[in-house]
Amino acid sequence: MKKEEYKKILEELLKLIDEGVYIVDKKGVGKFYNEAMASMEKMNVDDVLGKTFYDAFPQVGNSTMMKALTKGESTVNQQQAYKNFYGKEISTVNSTIPIIVDGETVAALEVAKDVTNIRKVSDTLMELQKGGMTAGAGTNQKNSKIKRYSFEDIYGKNQAFADVVERAKRAADIDASVFIYGETGTGKELFAQSIHYDGIRSEKPFLAQNCAAIPEALLEGILFGTSKGSFTGAVDREGLFEQANGGTLLLDEISAMPYDLQSKLLRVLQEQYIRRVGGTKDIPINVRIIATVNEAPEDLIAQGKLRKDLYYRLNVVNISIPPLRDRLEDIPLLAERFLEKHNQRFKKEIWMVSDAALKKLKNYDYPGNVRELENIIEQAVSMADKEHVLNEKILQMPSATKKSKTSQIQYENVQPLDVYMSEMESNIIKDALLKCGGNVSKTAELLQIKRQTLQHKLKKYRITE
Repeated sequence: MKKEEYKKILEELLKLIDEGVYIVDKKGVGKFYNEAMASMEKMNVDDVLGKTFYDAFPQVGNSTMMKALTKGESTVNQQQAYKNFYGKEISTVNSTIPIIVDGETVAALEVAKDVTNIRKVSDTLMELQKGGMTAGAGTNQKNSKIKRYSFEDIYGKNQAFADVVERAKRAADIDASVFIYGETGTGKELFAQSIHYDGIRSEKPFLAQNCAAIPEALLEGILFGTSKGSFTGAVDREGLFEQANGGTLLLDEISAMPYDLQSKLLRVLQEQYIRRVGGTKDIPINVRIIATVNEAPEDLIAQGKLRKDLYYRLNVVNISIPPLRDRLEDIPLLAERFLEKHNQRFKKEIWMVSDAALKKLKNYDYPGNVRELENIIEQAVSMADKEHVLNEKILQMPSATKKSKTSQIQYENVQPLDVYMSEMESNIIKDALLKCGGNVSKTAELLQIKRQTLQHKLKKYRITE
């Protein structure tokens, strides 16, 4: 096969890859630069191809690309923040390697993932949390407009649930780490905040981070902070541990934290100090950790999602919140509370829930637990006209009979699952395509699937580009 043919194959291959790809020769001249990379860096392909790295990116300092080219060093999943040729700020997570032939670096290859929007959101949240923490310190914290929960906001008379609440109240009086397990929608953060704000650290900061929402390369910096020079564009910045010093840090969905980062977290908990990303200074910290998961911890450990040693370190106080389907006697009480809340919100005057509506509510299985129950009540109140009684006809939820011993639900007029899922997938793709102006690459990026996968589905569902 001729050299030109190999080059053509490589060019076509790069068009199909979701990640950005940039290749320079030994002189730093751009040889390949795919559309995905151009899109994330807000550049034109012609701005880069045939030009040296520093001509194409004059505002970038010590990049991973030039590190690979000049020093022969590889980097894996390293965060970079820089400005493109037009001065627009870009944040990426890069893996960059030198291409070495006969001991000589002849090129450098970089694969990048765009995290610009994610970083902006995380930076904004950190600033808001820092501002809220400062404004909320001491007595002012209780006067903050931000909703803060306590045990007074937890409702339920089911005995198993009441026992869990009592256990959580005892946890508020001590200073040990807490591990909370509960299905989605059971109120894990409600319990976490209650333990903090009714506890001995109540006058200190309470900060929360969902570990599933942030990529690994960003999450480490968010937790431990960054030092200037640790990566391109890095600045000296406190992480959540420093911001929460003296208070409580909630690590939601901790099993979504990458395994290597769980190891670093374990070391921090054992040694009681952190070191910022790229830093050399050990910073003492005093932070209470509350961790949550929505799957049984023993299953997460077996699946390799949760380190056993980290679990044992955090599981000093264990709290397991029962799902709503196991506390049906609490549904009338919860429905009444939600009715009162959303009456005020929507300026309605629904005074009560009918017996038939309560029966319908009790015959449902609630995969979304208390959160789903509130959504059902919220929707019913918002759509009500002049009714003073919330009846079963207003409730919009899957029709269900009384649960069997296997807790299965019987639905009426349900399509076959494959047909239902195909229709849903087709509609999602159509909406995404519309949002992206018909651009297939951007649509694939939005849906977080490969371009060729999207093209296959477009043909499958006969959706025109």
